[in-house]
Amino acid sequence: MWNRPRFDLKVRLTLRVAAISAACFAAISAYFLITADRAAHARIDAIAAIVAKTLELQQGKVLWTANPRPDFPNLDPVSAYVMTPGLCLAFRGPSGEIIQRFCSGAPVTADAPPQIFTAFYHGLFDPGRKAARPVMLRGSKLGEAVVSVDPAVQTAEAWHEAGRLMLALAIALPLLCVLVYAALARALRPTRLISTGLERIAAGDLTTRLPPFDLAELSAVRDVFNHLAESLDTALAERAELTRKLIALQDEERRHLARELHDEFGQSLAAIRALASSARQTAAQDCPSLLGECDGIARTASGMMETLRGALFRLRPPEVEELGLVASLEGLVAGWNGRSRGETRFAIRFDGTFETLPASISANLYRIVQEALTNAAKHAGATKVNLELTMHEGEIALAIDDDGRSTDPVAKSGMGLLGMRERVAALRGRLSFEAGPQGGSALRVVIPLASAGPQVLEHAA
Repeated sequence: MWNRPRFDLKVRLTLRVAAISAACFAAISAYFLITADRAAHARIDAIAAIVAKTLELQQGKVLWTANPRPDFPNLDPVSAYVMTPGLCLAFRGPSGEIIQRFCSGAPVTADAPPQIFTAFYHGLFDPGRKAARPVMLRGSKLGEAVVSVDPAVQTAEAWHEAGRLMLALAIALPLLCVLVYAALARALRPTRLISTGLERIAAGDLTTRLPPFDLAELSAVRDVFNHLAESLDTALAERAELTRKLIALQDEERRHLARELHDEFGQSLAAIRALASSARQTAAQDCPSLLGECDGIARTASGMMETLRGALFRLRPPEVEELGLVASLEGLVAGWNGRSRGETRFAIRFDGTFETLPASISANLYRIVQEALTNAAKHAGATKVNLELTMHEGEIALAIDDDGRSTDPVAKSGMGLLGMRERVAALRGRLSFEAGPQGGSALRVVIPLASAGPQVLEHAA
């Protein structure tokens, strides 16, 4: 499976809200710019209409008074009322020449719009567009009243309006992001409890339960989580109980087989040795040539008895309840060291007090160590095996390291390892088997001393 990058949900949602807010601000700014441009054009058109009407009245007054030296056109009266910075008033004659022109200067501002905004605004709008209205008198056209605004002034006004919006955006957007992130962090705080609960479930703590949540969606997750944990806990408890019964039945079969071997084969081998000894005495008197055969029968019977003792010890070791776990394991290790004749060296170390362990845990730990030593010595071909049994914080940890063949299929997946897994599962523990850091194999077993009731995670407000 590919390792996909992980993003914090709060950061991702906050960035999306910020992007949407910025887009909304941009749309609002565009709306204001469009509205301001339309308003400027409407104002210019209205001023052009006023100028044209004023000039018509002036011409009519000239005709009415029959002034031989008419003062037409005269833009001064109307300019006193409508002039604004950057505004130009003009009268264009019938032939297109400008007869009179009056312009107000553009104010000098320190915050001139940036070139990029000027190019953007000129590309979208036409700030230098002129408004013309005809000047009519008795159905004849005397000329046109022309009104325009300096493009730089109109662009500066648009930049001023846009700058106010940008300032509002610069203040509101970070504040909005902080508030959204805080709200999301509070709303998603229960997800930490869910994540912690899943981690505990993955670690084998099936007693974990989630508390009630305020959100309906998280409450549904909580119900499913708790139901799943309870179902898994029940299933594992039933499996552990069945495994315990199977292990108890297996141990009972081993004891029964050990009694059969001891009673039948042991007595038969003892009888064979006795008969061999009697036959040797008779052969010593009557047929000395049979002494070698009698001694061979006795040696074979003795060897079989030694083998039988070893098999009986593995089938039915000394009672752990009587000797204790520490003494039993020390005897087991000493026995392997004695049988190895220097080929394999076994070492064991204890850390903790094991006298008060329940009988079921002690017996299963002894069997687990017995199977592990057998796998390491016989199947993995190890020449050095180190065992460490520790007890701390309410659990027992068993570590077995060897220098054998870690890839041996029997050592990894044989019946011995399967039996160990079943015993560990019966004790609600954990088992791992992998290659050691410096070669060989490493077996790790962790067994809890007691199972607590359901643990409900604290609900973070």
